Amino acid sequence: MAIQTSDLQLSVNDKKVYAYLANGGGPGVLVLHAWWGLKPFFKQVCNQIASQGFTVLAPDMREGQIATTIDEAKALMENSNSDFTGGVVFTAKDYLREITKGKIGVVGFSMGGAWALILASTVSEQVGAVTLFYGNEDMDVSKITAKVMGHFSDNDEWEPNEWVDKKFGQMKEAGVDYTLHIYPGVAHWFMEDDRPEYDSAAAQLAWSRTFEFLKAAL
Repeated sequence: MAIQTSDLQLSVNDKKVYAYLANGGGPGVLVLHAWWGLKPFFKQVCNQIASQGFTVLAPDMREGQIATTIDEAKALMENSNSDFTGGVVFTAKDYLREITKGKIGVVGFSMGGAWALILASTVSEQVGAVTLFYGNEDMDVSKITAKVMGHFSDNDEWEPNEWVDKKFGQMKEAGVDYTLHIYPGVAHWFMEDDRPEYDSAAAQLAWSRTFEFLKAAL
């Protein structure tokens, strides 16, 4: 289907923050990027999801900076302000909810997955679906009412199995409606086609599962 794309500016603490909008009509989906910044891959993600009939917004949580190496991404992470990043996430959520109706979905990659969980817990009545791509956060999941789908590796040095098992175990105890998919033999960032860790078979499977999940949940 045809989608419309546009560049937006959001105001966060009197700062202008860039965001990318891909409008395919339908429910809202917030895309939260990994620690690299809002690189072209994440705009492609917005287009992919929008082509399935969603209105998709991706805010820039790195103020225009893009890392191309792990060391550069670590430096961005160390120099970031979590309060400001949170402001970006929640401002983008508010904007998306203004232009769409009903609950939104949140799709988070790595660092963005952590913020997806925070958002779903903090404003649970506004979030209907959360998709985590190798992202986690040490937090209380008991307030989450959204349906959750997780995509993780079986051997991820950045997201150890015990962390994943612990988090989804907590979701089970809290009665969260979740689905966990484990992809054998892939590495962290296996979804990102501009990374050497990219695994096309796993990525295609994860996308098909995600599209079906978002359509059912939203």
